[in-house]
Amino acid sequence: MNNICVYCGSSPGRIEVYADGARALARALVQRDLGLVYGGASIGLMGLIADTVLQLGGRAVGVIPQALARKEVAHKGLTELHITQSMHERKTLMAELSDGFIAMPGGIGTFEEIFEIWTWAQLGIHAKPCGLLNVAGYFDALTLFLDHAAAEQFLKPQHRSVLIVEQEPLALLDRFASYEPPGVQKWLDADES
Repeated sequence: MNNICVYCGSSPGRIEVYADGARALARALVQRDLGLVYGGASIGLMGLIADTVLQLGGRAVGVIPQALARKEVAHKGLTELHITQSMHERKTLMAELSDGFIAMPGGIGTFEEIFEIWTWAQLGIHAKPCGLLNVAGYFDALTLFLDHAAAEQFLKPQHRSVLIVEQEPLALLDRFASYEPPGVQKWLDADES
């Protein structure tokens, strides 16, 4: 693995522990010599993780659509900044640049991004690990719901297990390093994507 995509909030959240989680993930990425790929903003948890990676001597690549470059205040000090024409182009480029995907606390955009990339894994479009960094139990209710969806047979257990959940960044990256995609695919073969 060379780069990890991190989806997270353009807000810092209610409590400081979310910022602590972003800094801890940044340290873990740099320690493992993994570049950061993220949404390109200079605000919220997004800006904090990028700033921390850069302060520690790591690589931070931002991908932001033109329409959000002003609203989310595109980060000007990154290793690379890609400005795209659309959200679809942004997400595609982030996926192409990344070898794994982590969601940290964030809002509906974060949820949408991790669910889409997880769906791509389920469909066999990619075979890269997807995970939640469950800072301060932020994703507890979501993981319970996902387990419920699997119990109700709307989500195969093999597909549920693709979304790795850990509370500590190094533990999550360890599981990414040993990740093997499940043999079960849904609807598409990799060459049909």
